[in-house]
This record gives sequence, C-alpha cells and structure tokens, in this order.
Amino acid sequence: MPGSPEPWTPAARRALPAMRAWRMAFHQDPELSLHEERTREKVVAALKELNVPYRTFDDTAGVVGLIGAGRPGPVVALRADMDALPITERTGLAFESKHPGRMHACGHDVHMACLLGAAAILSRSPRPLAGPVKLIFQPAEEEGGRGGALPLIERGCLEDPKVDFIVGQHVEPGVPLGSIGWKVGSFMAAADHFRLTVRGHGGHASTPHQGPDAIVVASEIVIALQTLVSRIRDPLDPVVVSVGSVHGGTRNNILPDEVVLEGTVRTLNPTTRETMEAALRRRVRAVAASVGARVRIEYIHGYPAVINHPEATRTVAAALGREFGKQRAVEVEYPIMGAEDFSQYLQRVPGTFLRLGVGIPGHSTSLHSATFAPDERALAIGAATLAAAAEGLQGGGQ
Repeated sequence: MPGSPEPWTPAARRALPAMRAWRMAFHQDPELSLHEERTREKVVAALKELNVPYRTFDDTAGVVGLIGAGRPGPVVALRADMDALPITERTGLAFESKHPGRMHACGHDVHMACLLGAAAILSRSPRPLAGPVKLIFQPAEEEGGRGGALPLIERGCLEDPKVDFIVGQHVEPGVPLGSIGWKVGSFMAAADHFRLTVRGHGGHASTPHQGPDAIVVASEIVIALQTLVSRIRDPLDPVVVSVGSVHGGTRNNILPDEVVLEGTVRTLNPTTRETMEAALRRRVRAVAASVGARVRIEYIHGYPAVINHPEATRTVAAALGREFGKQRAVEVEYPIMGAEDFSQYLQRVPGTFLRLGVGIPGHSTSLHSATFAPDERALAIGAATLAAAAEGLQGGGQ
C-alpha cells in the first residue's frame, strides 16, 4: 500500500528466472521495425500468463496492458520498445539470434523483459499501488521517421484511462551495472534527416571546365556544413551535423551529373533546431550558387528532443534513491545526442526517461554493436526501477 517502505527489488529478484526466459525468447527471434508480429505474440502470451488485461491493434504491433483498472490514484504508464536492428550478431551467447542480419543490439529485448517483470511484481504484490499502471509495448522505435510512439498515441494508448505520468528506460553501458541514471530537462537530442541532391554538368573527366563538377560542389558542401556547428550556434548549446552517405559517379574518368548527400542534424533545444535547419538551407544554396550548380534540399524532421519533466523526474529520482540508495540513483551530468521517440509521449504527458546501467569495468561494449550483450543482472534492477517509479509518481513510498 502507499507509504510502505518495503523495496521492490526482492520481488524483482524472485521474478528473475521468468525475465531471463522472456529476454532469451525475444533475443533469439528479433524482428525489425514495423514487423514485430511474433514479438507481439510473445508479449501477449506473457501478459495472459500474468492475468494482466491487454489491448492489441489491427494495424500496429503494439500492446497495451493495464494493471489496477478503477483504482482512484494517478495513472502511470511504463513503456518498453520492441524492435531489433539489421545487424548480424557476434556475441557468442547461447541464445544468440537465429536470424542473420537481425539482432537486439540496442537492448530492447531487455526493456521488454523488464516491463514484463514489473508487470509480474505489480500485479502479484500484496500492496497494490494507489492507481492504475499502463504497460506500453511499443514497436518501431528504431524506424527513425514516424516511429512507433506516435501511431500508438493516435490509437489512444494515453487515454481510457487518461495517463497522468509516463516512465521509460534504456540500457546504458556508460552507467555502471546496478545504477540508474536520471536527469532533469534535456536528456536526448532531436534527430532530423537531410538529403541534398547536387546537380552539375556531367561529362568527360578531362574537361571539368565545361560546367560545375557535382562531386567538387558536394565536397565543398560537406566542409561548409561543419562550420554550422562552430559558427552558427552557441558553443554551450550542443549540436551535431554529420554527413553519413555520399553517392555519385560510376567511373574514374566520368564526371557525374548528380551527387546525393544524406546526413543528420542533432539538437537539444527546439529553437536551435529551427535555427540549424534555416542555416543549413542558406549555406547549401549559397555554396551551390557560387559555382553555378543546382541543389535540391529535402529536410525531414525526425524525433523531437527528449526533455524530462522536472517535477516528475525529481519524484522518480527520490523513489529510486529509496529503492536502491542515493549512491545508485545517479544524476547524469550531460545529455546524449542519440534520439528516442519516447519524446513523443513527453510532449503530451509529464514523465521521465531513465538510463538503466549495464556498464561493467574492463568490459567495453556499445549500443548498436554486433557484440552488445548487457548483463542479465540488469533485468531485476530494471523491473524494480519501473515499479518504484510508478509507486513514487502515485504518491507512495514516502
């Protein structure tokens, strides 16, 4: 019941064998964004086993469970993402992916297992929380465009009952195993995508003077884009501009008509996001015009920045300090420039996004790596984190 000092960690440890089994099943059978049908079936089977009511959708693989319908307290949503990455696994785990070219290299298998673990301990606890808890299993976080959060929001995942707070977490090698990282305010970046089609005068490589060389113009644009970071924005306001793809030409002695550049702009501040788009458009057009080339600019807004709600974040941090000890509820100093569509929820509901520590000294690994293999001890910590966060936001555990 609210106000009880009993920690959730012992119950989470008791649920660890089930969480291991769920995690292994997800990990062995990874599915890419927008194709998480078998993953949905596994989630549904687990919720049925736990006697947790759930809702599915005809046109998205998402699943929304509900614990404690009708309780009078605030409604807290807990979210986990479901999709894998197009990477061939090289971890050597006994439960390695059975599908070459598909791998849970970002820890979403861990996220789902932790959320199911939280469902297990919350639904079976002799001290029910003050209000309902929604369990949001979300597809397509890695899709990077529309993503999976927005379609679920449009289908009412934050309604009926209306969600008052939301919490998510992500495995993080930069945070020690056993600790949880939190931060008020800007936590992860907005991620926008640009595609620049540079058109020059194709022809024989021996006569470049006959018209703009699209490759040279594209090269000048790549260099010019780097000055946007050093000369347009405040040096205390982090921004990343990276060109990740350059395509043009077929032979060493042929000048192509066209070169295509693709890249990303990462920002933490919504105003800076607008400033950088306008500056990029101006700079690219100016470079192309200076040599008589033409350029088509496509600029696509991706996920917004993850901006943690101050009051909700501090409430969750206090709950985690009570659960694990203040030394393990770590306030992280800096945001990261990666992106997450958890931001879509935070634009509509107060909440916070956390970093679940999986870092081990001397063991170097990184997200989106073919060798990424977070320690399974993080499962119990992640499940207890979600339960403690929900309890704290509903006014319990004081």
